[in-house]
Amino acid sequence: TYLVHWLLLSFPLYLRLAAPGLAAGVFWAAAVGLTLGSLSPPPCRYYFVVEEDNTPLSVTVTPCDAPLEWRLTLQELPEDASGEASGEPEPLDQQKQQATAEEEEGAELFAYKGNDVESYMATSSPSGLYQLELVSTEKDSSFKVYATTTPESDQPYPELPFDPRVDVTSLGRTTVTLAWKPTPTGSRLRQPVQYCVVVNKEHNFKSLCAVEAKIGGDDAFMVAPKPGLDFSPFDFIHFGFPSENDLGKGRSFTSNKALSNKISRSYMAKPKADIQKICIGNKNIFTMADLKPDTQYYFDVFAVNTASNMSTAYVGTFARTKEEAKQKTLELKDGKVTDIFIKRKGSKFLRFAPVSSHQKVMFYVHSCLDTVQIQVRRDGKLVLSQNVEGVRQFQLRGKAKAKYLVRLRGSRKGASMLKLLATTRPNKQPFPSLPEDTRIKAFDKLRTCTSVTVAWLGTQERNKFCVYRREVDDAYGEEHRRREQNQCTGPETRKKSEKVLCKYFHSPNLQKAVTTETIKGLEPGKSYLLDVYVVGHGGHAVKYQSKLVKTRKFC
Repeated sequence: TYLVHWLLLSFPLYLRLAAPGLAAGVFWAAAVGLTLGSLSPPPCRYYFVVEEDNTPLSVTVTPCDAPLEWRLTLQELPEDASGEASGEPEPLDQQKQQATAEEEEGAELFAYKGNDVESYMATSSPSGLYQLELVSTEKDSSFKVYATTTPESDQPYPELPFDPRVDVTSLGRTTVTLAWKPTPTGSRLRQPVQYCVVVNKEHNFKSLCAVEAKIGGDDAFMVAPKPGLDFSPFDFIHFGFPSENDLGKGRSFTSNKALSNKISRSYMAKPKADIQKICIGNKNIFTMADLKPDTQYYFDVFAVNTASNMSTAYVGTFARTKEEAKQKTLELKDGKVTDIFIKRKGSKFLRFAPVSSHQKVMFYVHSCLDTVQIQVRRDGKLVLSQNVEGVRQFQLRGKAKAKYLVRLRGSRKGASMLKLLATTRPNKQPFPSLPEDTRIKAFDKLRTCTSVTVAWLGTQERNKFCVYRREVDDAYGEEHRRREQNQCTGPETRKKSEKVLCKYFHSPNLQKAVTTETIKGLEPGKSYLLDVYVVGHGGHAVKYQSKLVKTRKFC
């Protein structure tokens, strides 16, 4: 164990934290926890030298995965100790004897057990050999250590505001809005700070590295490089050791921010589904969306110093999203048309329970605006799922004492309107049948100053067609026309003065089911909106697509 750590810390043998003026040290490590009978797990030990008395000292340990036991001890500095490695490795037995002797002679300065982020801070420390010993008693774990002899000037951890709590300012079924007071580090010290928000269903986190350990599991941290030739400048930067080019540059955490980001991305695993981490820049209000209704979530906010990549945790919170609004189920009466309005992206549930045994059930649907989806379940089993545009009818096999649950899902574009009729005694279709093409065609060559000629398609069934006109101003365009494409608005909504005529029309040959009509009595150079309604046997009307026409100004 000692040999591995001596090699891992490599050159120099001790992690140097010299008097003010030299760089601070930050490194990642893995504490191994083993249980072999009654043997205690082997500790991880790190050493550093403080060469001058009255030196400030700060050591911060962040457990990332499991609780740690750690302690800091001070031992006398050997007379031949220096900041440079001798380059001559000592025998392993001699190393163990030396480490054991140092451990016995050391004076304990600080000790802690738990999973909180804890620090040892002293404004004046004596010179000597310092030993940091860490043990994970529960399982293999990860931790982060930051030590410095210049704590006042470094300040790598963002400072928390006077009130460090995260507040829930708004609560919905699928959204939660969070707010917190900004860290003074960004404004007062002018250091680059961003906030990362974490949400999960289990518990609050005390550190950002604990979140990353949870997200990535064993892959959240880079595997320690092998001793010897496997060491590279990349490895040293990752583990917090300055490269040869950085030794004389003073205090800096990474020499290249882009490289730091690249390294960070290289060892981050893909997030798991049960935890989300979102970094949002320097905003101190955020709405978490796409949550599940009636579910408790835990929310944490971390202030991250993007220059040092160090973070500080706010006091997290938790909240339960609101329950899903219970859908009211409407009852359908046999043979009666029901008008239905659905909000954008909304749904409606309807129940049809025939009072007598039946051999078949007919559903007549007229979608007035955009396409809607209809699903029908008979005694819980899905028997129909279709998208409906315009007028459609569906016949289902009946079943004694069966009950039908109808779900209608609206359009994503906007609100939906439709008419629905369910019956076990189908006679005549309540809604008139429509041709596939419901456009009205205008003939430009037949257009005069006082009339226009139009045509539309019919069906094989004999139906009544009524034509209406309405003068509109020149600013009326296709966008206005599309807004009025509600096919369910019938002639009863029109003024009597707008009516042109009504006539009956059909053709056994669909290819010849075309009718024309000349609209007279118009004024020169005026725009008109033309509508054709087809009226069914039950009196329900369906409107064709409106047509905007304009008479000639000069004839």
